[in-house]
Parts: sequence; C-alpha cells; structure tokens
Amino acid sequence: MSRIRHVRGSRPATAGIAATAAALLGTVLAPTSHAADGPTSADALGHAAAVLADRADALGLTAAQDTEVRDVIVDDDGTQHVRYDRTYRELPVLGGDFVLHLAPDGDFRGADRATEAEVSLPTVTPKLSAPKAADLAANALRAANPGELLKKLTAKPQLVVDALHGTPKLAWRTNAAAMDPVGNPVARTVLTDAGTGARIDAWDTIETAAGDGESLYGGKVPLETTSSGSSYQLKDPTRGATYTGDAENQTDLCFLGICLVRAPSTLFTDADNHWGTGSAGDRASAAVDAQYGTDVTWDYYKDVHGRSGIAGDGKGSYNRVHYGNKYNNAFWDDSCFCMTYGDGDGSTFGPLVSLDVAGHEMSHGVTSSTAALTYSGESGGLNEATSDIFGTLVEWHAGNATDPGDYLIGEKVVRSGFGRDALRYMDKPSRDGSSADCWSTAVGDLDVHYSSGIANHFAYLLAEGSGARTVGGVRYSSPTCDGSSVSGIGRDKLGDVWYRALTVYMTSSTDYAGARTATLSAAGDLYGTDSAEYAAVGAAWSAVSVG
Repeated sequence: MSRIRHVRGSRPATAGIAATAAALLGTVLAPTSHAADGPTSADALGHAAAVLADRADALGLTAAQDTEVRDVIVDDDGTQHVRYDRTYRELPVLGGDFVLHLAPDGDFRGADRATEAEVSLPTVTPKLSAPKAADLAANALRAANPGELLKKLTAKPQLVVDALHGTPKLAWRTNAAAMDPVGNPVARTVLTDAGTGARIDAWDTIETAAGDGESLYGGKVPLETTSSGSSYQLKDPTRGATYTGDAENQTDLCFLGICLVRAPSTLFTDADNHWGTGSAGDRASAAVDAQYGTDVTWDYYKDVHGRSGIAGDGKGSYNRVHYGNKYNNAFWDDSCFCMTYGDGDGSTFGPLVSLDVAGHEMSHGVTSSTAALTYSGESGGLNEATSDIFGTLVEWHAGNATDPGDYLIGEKVVRSGFGRDALRYMDKPSRDGSSADCWSTAVGDLDVHYSSGIANHFAYLLAEGSGARTVGGVRYSSPTCDGSSVSGIGRDKLGDVWYRALTVYMTSSTDYAGARTATLSAAGDLYGTDSAEYAAVGAAWSAVSVG
C-alpha cells in the first residue's frame, strides 16, 4: 500500500499565469513534515509553479486565467500530485480543475484535466440578469417538490464559466433552498446559460444516502470524551475535536452560503461518562451511534490511507442528531462541515445513524475536498458510489460484532414498511428495483443514487469476485454483464485503488470511462501495470460494461 501525505491551501486571486506561478509558494496553510531526504509539500508547490509557468499553453492557461491549489499529495517515493481549481477573469470555472503529476525531482510526468476545452469567452457580461436566474432556479426547486408549499425559499445566483457541458460558456450557478411543509430543508443547484436563459443542468444540493456508550445499532462502544468540570462532553480531543450535538428536532436552511435559519447543535453532556441506554427513547443513544461512526470513519481514513480528518488537515467535523420532524434522511453539508441525521419516521426508517451511513456521509466530505465530483450525471453516480464504497469499508474496518461488515447499504436503519432489507446492494444493485448493474448510454440520466450502481457493482466484483458466495455470514450472488468470471483481490486493495484514483486522478467531470482510466492508473502506481491487481481492475470494469 502506498502511504500518502496531504496539504490543502488557498490564496487570493492574482492576475494572469505569471502571477499565479510566482504566488504558489505562499499557498500552503499547514505543510506536513517529511523525511529530510524527500520532497516536502512546499517543494511540490515550487515544482508545480515552475511547471505551470513552462506549460501554461499546454494546460490551456492564459493571462485571463488564474489557479488556486486545492490539494497536494506527496507519495513515499517522492512523486508529487498537485490539484488546482481554475478561474477565468475572476469567475470560477466549473470543470476547470486539473491535477499535475510530478517526478520526485519535480519533472513533469503528466496531468489529468477535467476538460480539454479552450476557456475563452467574448464577454463576461451576462444577458440574463441575476434576478431572472434566481427566479428560474426557484421555479426549478418548486418543480422538484410538486404539491408542496415551500417556505422561506431563497435563491442565490453566482456567475461562473461552465466548462463541464461542452464548449465553455457564461452561466449562472444558482443555489435555491427552502423548507418543506414540515420544516425540513430542500435545496437544488440550477445551472443556467447566462446568454440564452436555457437550463444547462440541475442537481440536488444535499448529498444523501442517509467513556463508553450504549448505541442503537453497535452495542456498547468506546468513546473518547472531554472532561468539563463535574461532567463530560461528547467531544473527542483525539480526533480533531469532533463532537455530537442535539438539533432538538429543529431544522436549518444554510446550504452553500445561503443561511436563514440554523438548527442548534447543543453539545451532549453526561455526568458519569456512560452514554445512552441503547434505546431510541434516550436521546443520547443516537448521539452515541453518530459519535462512534465519526470515530471509526476517522480511524479508517487515518489507519488505512494516512489521511487525518475529512479535509486531510487534522480538523474535526461535528454531528447533529434528532434533526427535523421524522426526517427520513442523513446528509453531509460542506457549509457547516458537519453530518446531520434524522430520526426517521419509524415505519420505513429508524434513526439514520448506522456505521455505514456515517461513513457514507463523511466520505462525501472527502470527495468534496479532493476530486469534487459533480453531483449530477455519471459524475454524480461516482460521487454517491464513492460514499457507498468507503461507508462499506468503514463498516468492515470497525470490526463491530453487533454491526459486522457487509455489502448492504443502510441495512440497520430500514424498517418493515420500507419493503426490503437494505437501501442498496453492492453485489447486484438492481435488487433495489431501480439501480443499474451495467453501464449504458442512459446511465447519466438516472438519479445519482441509482447510477451509482455500476461503480458499486464494480467495487464488489473487484473485492470479492463474481458468482454466488457467502461473506461474513451473508449470501451474495453477483453476475457479470458480459458473462465473464471475475476473481476478487480483496477489500483492502479495493480501498487502496479507489482512494488513490479519487485523490490523485479523478476530477469534477470524471465519468465511468474516466473512472476506469483513473483506477487503472492507481492500480498501476500501487502494484504495477503487469500485476494481477491491474488486470483485475480492468476485468471488473469490463464485467459491468465499462471499457
């Protein structure tokens, strides 16, 4: 397994590529330490700055464009990967992100770009006004919630350059948000052509799924807490001060910078450092599950991938439980850097705080901090699948006998009224009645939770192989789309390949064909292009009709 190190940074915009190259050395917020004989993150940024200056034309960078460092990875062998976002005349470029790959001595090895299209516009003055774009997005949110009277609806347009959908064009990215009739949040991002007013794309903003303590789903679990006077806080000082609070059945409306109402996150406290009773009647029990899920997800990324915290910067997130009124969902929200969990309605879902749901939601944050896969089309399916894959691997890594690892998603939170025993199935995704097992040209039109099926199916085949088998006491039967027989390489190698592909090669516009290329590149880095692992990655993708 290749161990990797992370640093993230940002800087004020500067004019032109020359200023970009000169300014890059100042972008590091928290450089990591490295062996004295190997390159540091600062070295990587210096090397990348030189590459940007030398290869601006090849990378499609002009004097009207600027770049900002999103992430830096330095491999143990000194290979460096620097990820950038791009602006054009100070406007964000959707699909303008790219990754530079550098040799240990800083020589250029290659680049992965979200788009190869030339970013050049005749004007950045929109014909469509911002208020009109806001109205169109508000109407789109209403249309996505038919028959519901939305409350406190607001829409915030931002002018961008859209390079994700063909020839780059000026567009309005409008984040619309509101509350449904029972006070739960709904939100949608609408991308509108700023010249014609035509809708380019739209997607949901909320990325869903879904001492010691007695949890609802994991039995008695260990917790690291903080002593405060004569009581204890459900706050873990060993994992970036992650904590869990009570939303008190309230809701908020604060997504992507739109903040009208913020539900509370009242920190849980306890007198004897023994939390919860294992019953939903005790509000601390769901908090135990959420905090434990955060702990084991943190540990998975740290122990397995060397990543400290969701953003790789050692900082913790926080949880809110008991959110909304019988809220049948859980979600990650970048604007608060937090996970939020509903209690479920009791008939179809219980509290959505199980291990795999926690791992799923936190992994949305990892994706946001790295490849930032767009939450629509095939990229959106890969975004959701990434969370399912890592949520599953978190569950296996935890080794909890009460909630053992499996390839079922959300099996602990579903209730009899849901009609099946899990939200999704990785061995044969179509078992849920909606997800795709095999790639086709229609996949990009599916809801992202259903188009994720192809990558989930790939992940199961890569880990376990095709055919019928029993794993951890659960029976699975995974067919292939081409009638082939696939041999698995194990969960650990699946995780290593997918993590490296996500953090080093994937970009915001990666589709299924791109995911095949990214994972093959990752497998080649980790095991060699002549290895059984490399061949298995290719075979597993072919088995789901990709490539």
